Amino acid sequence: MDTNKRPDSMARITTRELADAFIAEQVKEIQAQVGDKKVLLALSGGVDSSVVAALLIKAIGKQLICVHVNHGLMRKDESENVIKHFQDGLNANLIYVDATDRFLNLLANVSDPERKRKIIGKEFIEVFADEARKLEGVSYLAQGTIYPDILESIKQAEGKKAVKSHHNVGGLPEDLQFELVEPIKLLFKDEVRVVGEALGLPHAMVYRQPFPGPGLGVRCLGAITRDRLHALREADAILREEFDLCGLNEKVWQYFIVVPDVKSVGVRDESRYEGWPAIIRAVNTKDAMSATIEEIPYEILHKITNRITHEVDGINRVLFDLTPKPVGTIEWE
Repeated sequence: MDTNKRPDSMARITTRELADAFIAEQVKEIQAQVGDKKVLLALSGGVDSSVVAALLIKAIGKQLICVHVNHGLMRKDESENVIKHFQDGLNANLIYVDATDRFLNLLANVSDPERKRKIIGKEFIEVFADEARKLEGVSYLAQGTIYPDILESIKQAEGKKAVKSHHNVGGLPEDLQFELVEPIKLLFKDEVRVVGEALGLPHAMVYRQPFPGPGLGVRCLGAITRDRLHALREADAILREEFDLCGLNEKVWQYFIVVPDVKSVGVRDESRYEGWPAIIRAVNTKDAMSATIEEIPYEILHKITNRITHEVDGINRVLFDLTPKPVGTIEWE
């Protein structure tokens, strides 16, 4: 049986009853697979890794070791918030690793998005391996892989090319020393949220803004530089702040900024000023396999544009992406 294929008989998880049944089944499977061994989990704080953490805590308790890696590609204050919420709020067994220089040095001058994803995925495993050497009894690596990750990474029998590889599907080295634990790999994103609420996770956590594993690495388009990455982080923080203020954070499934490696001429202080464009993307979806564009009122777009162009050094234009999925993907890279 192909364990990466969702059975035709598997019902869509849309109710608390179905979610409870799924949780009970997964708890048994995790206990049978792991036994008395320890498990490492990459805890980003997103819904996928949070639900996996909750499932593993329910199944094996303190055998779970959560590892939060700051790869330098996080959103503004992201790592600080993850530590505060999980370590201080949920009393999780959490290890924090600041690997910013390690990742950015490897990504220097790398512009191809697939190479970036592979580098980030491989280095994640290396970071976990380094942490595992400091621990005893760790035999498993848990991941928040979900079904769209698998569907977009596996080439179809008809010869279609994969849309893109995912750091938690296509980036694992062949000599990986950990056995994988992937309890939600057959779920779509909307099902993950139902399971998360059934596990008792806070609403704000379950519906937290999605964030890709490679982080801002796939939103800082082309070869990543620290100055453009900083500009992207600050612009994205402004976008999220303004969406929170006007209530769009509850209406839009995913919204973010991308900054490509191109510059255009602008004017600042009555002088020529070359800067990057900040591109706003705001989409709605149920399962991440297709997405529609959220229409943002012009007065809000004008306010965001004014703030970004005046508060963020290096950006002189703000654009809005109107492309649905398909033909585009949700992320740009």
